[in-house]
Amino acid sequence: MLYWAAVFFVIALVSAFLGFGGLAAGAASIAKILFVVFLVFALVSLVLGRRTPSAG
Repeated sequence: MLYWAAVFFVIALVSAFLGFGGLAAGAASIAKILFVVFLVFALVSLVLGRRTPSAG
């Protein structure tokens, strides 16, 4: 997921450099959404991954 966020960020940078403002804004917003989803998944896995198995 972080890979795709980075890909869309690079697309946004290249398209902004070339003057495609609408495409750059769209790619940047997709990159932001994917990054937030990645952060949520990372935090959930961090919290759930630290549970110790119950002795019972």
